[in-house]
Amino acid sequence: MSGEFAVWVYLSRTPLLWLTVTLIAYLVADRIALATNRHPIANPVLVAIVITATVLWLTGTPYGSYFEGAQFVHFLLGPATVALAIPLYEYRATVMRALLPMLAALVVGSVVALASAVSLALMLGIPRDVVVALSPKSVTTGVAMGIVEALGGDPTLAAVLVMLTGMTGAIVVTPLMNRLGVEDPRARGFSAGLAAHGVGTARAFQVSAVAGTFAGIALGLNAFLTAIVVPVAVSFLR
Repeated sequence: MSGEFAVWVYLSRTPLLWLTVTLIAYLVADRIALATNRHPIANPVLVAIVITATVLWLTGTPYGSYFEGAQFVHFLLGPATVALAIPLYEYRATVMRALLPMLAALVVGSVVALASAVSLALMLGIPRDVVVALSPKSVTTGVAMGIVEALGGDPTLAAVLVMLTGMTGAIVVTPLMNRLGVEDPRARGFSAGLAAHGVGTARAFQVSAVAGTFAGIALGLNAFLTAIVVPVAVSFLR
């Protein structure tokens, strides 16, 4: 038993271990999602997080040690976001026909997401540093962490809040769109990407390529607009 423990101690210090754990957790989560016919609640990101967190808890591994090995996945967030330009190019004619409605939805959605989060947090008496981390909750993780860090907030807390927002949006978006009677894949996808960033975009691509394309557009445009608006909004908190 002591020999097995020694092996585990050695492996736990190897960065490749936690990268492997992350990838295996996601593969298992994706199989579970597939077995449930991609049910919104069986979101692979959510299930993978639960699996990974359970492994960390059982092994007593601190988050810092885990991130040293899994940070390569974090690095790939940037290239993955840029790669969304490929479906955008393929459906460029469809995108151009819906350009004005998209811009209107972008402005309204971005402002509402920011204003609702900050206003509710202030009414509940949440400390300023938490409000700063909460303000860019609807943009992709890399962008949100950069915005919060530049404003003197906690980027780790921002990442957690972004993931919670994304997972909630990915679970709710399909039933909500069905209940509202929204059938246009462009509107469904754009809503998912605007409110739930990367996780919502991944969910939209599971539904259709058109929905995924519009979700990717919303993700990128909302990140750009939020990076401009959030510093202005946070300046009033002082």
